[in-house]
Amino acid sequence: MKTTDYIINWLEKNLSAKRYSHSLGCANTALKLAKLYNLDENKAYLAGLVHDCAKNTEDYKLLEIIHNEIKTGFDESELKNPKTLHAIAGAYLIQKEFEIDDNEIILGVRNHTIGRVNMSLFEKVIFLADKIEPNSRDEKYTKKLWKMIEQNKGTIGLDLALLRCFCETIKSLVKRKLYICPATIDVYNELLLSVGELLEDD
Repeated sequence: MKTTDYIINWLEKNLSAKRYSHSLGCANTALKLAKLYNLDENKAYLAGLVHDCAKNTEDYKLLEIIHNEIKTGFDESELKNPKTLHAIAGAYLIQKEFEIDDNEIILGVRNHTIGRVNMSLFEKVIFLADKIEPNSRDEKYTKKLWKMIEQNKGTIGLDLALLRCFCETIKSLVKRKLYICPATIDVYNELLLSVGELLEDD
């Protein structure tokens, strides 16, 4: 694997200043969550750091990578919203560019936009870190999610925060008339059946 310094320098050169700042914030938040849930902090930090490595690549280039180099392991529905392309390509890019071969990190990057049913605890941490990092996310919103995490025992708070994220994502997609991937609905339903009765109204 390439060194952390190499990865940080690459990200700084290949991402916008805003996206680079977001990536650093996500890395630090992933580390904080990993500590809270007794996960590997170094791996969480690295996954958070690289999760958006393909974000500033043009959509047509992402589709070329997906169709010509990746070819399998994705559903066609994931390609109908351009905002989800970078996760598929990013999971490939971190292996090719950074020589990362850890499956947890690869899956964390792969599933940080749509998620998937039966996500691992590590995947949930990376997904949520992306949504609550302090460098680019709304402070009022992130504080609300942190409160859920801190006031509920075990992973219940994590799942409640994730459910709130999916609620907001679906509302936003509907408002903007954007395609909703079926996997998004599946994860929402899974979380709703698990902890939905504990989720308080806004």
